[in-house]
Amino acid sequence: MSASQKDAGTIQAMLQRLNNQRLPRALELKARVDRGERLAEGDIDFLQSVFADANQAQAYADKYPEYRPLVTRLIALYSEITGKALENEQKS
Repeated sequence: MSASQKDAGTIQAMLQRLNNQRLPRALELKARVDRGERLAEGDIDFLQSVFADANQAQAYADKYPEYRPLVTRLIALYSEITGKALENEQKS
């Protein structure tokens, strides 16, 4: 298996996880923090794992520039969630 085939398999797996798990939960968290709710410990753990995945995704986006806009938008979404969550924590 060539490196590009291995990369393609990894990217496909990452996109499936994004579509089926990461993005739906992230959008749910965004809606909650936008309503002023605080995040639970499990939510914070999820965001930590997402940021770790984002670092790996960034490496692939550097190698495959067509994925840069997606990775940039996802990082912005996760940053919005954490920023708003911090605001909510400080208000309570």
